[in-house]
Amino acid sequence: MNSTLVYIYDPMCSWCWGYAPTWHKLQKSLAQHVDIIYRLGGLAPDSNEPMPIEMQTLLQQTWRNIAEQLGTEFNFDFWQQCQPRRSTYPACRAAIVARASGKEQAMLSAIQQAYYLQAQNPSDITTLQALAVEIGLDGDDFLEQINSQHTDALLKKDIAEMRQLPIQGFPSLVLIKDNIPIAIPVDYKNWRNSYELIISKI
Repeated sequence: MNSTLVYIYDPMCSWCWGYAPTWHKLQKSLAQHVDIIYRLGGLAPDSNEPMPIEMQTLLQQTWRNIAEQLGTEFNFDFWQQCQPRRSTYPACRAAIVARASGKEQAMLSAIQQAYYLQAQNPSDITTLQALAVEIGLDGDDFLEQINSQHTDALLKKDIAEMRQLPIQGFPSLVLIKDNIPIAIPVDYKNWRNSYELIISKI
């Protein structure tokens, strides 16, 4: 195939969670027509600081907006049961580690379900390690890899490369054809619109 579709995401991006059902339909429909790769955008760097109350309020409102617009399910117990931190890079590194074993999509799905449905905190390494075991990775090896400089370097490489593409937040879709990037608008409700546009360009 001469074209590649890049799906740019962050595992803790709530709009990515909202888009997931539509994206899975689009991905399945495009599988025979174009190569599809996942790349990380990286929303929020490492931090051990508690998330400010103002940001917690803003994010909870974002969850409500997504639920209202798309019908997405969220478990708001997270905000009472966990100590939120504005830190998504650990979850991004977990996806990088899983990528090496061909399990990036499984890790993304596990993180999203843990975060949005099970009120678990993917900013915590212990949560990510448990999810790694859940999807079939070795827990000790995962812990070593997620804390390694190599994994951090791979994440920084993803982020730097994605910033060179025509994206506006996450999730984003970019079609690479003959080394030329083409921004594909994300339709959160109707996968066919994106499908027809991509097919017309490959």
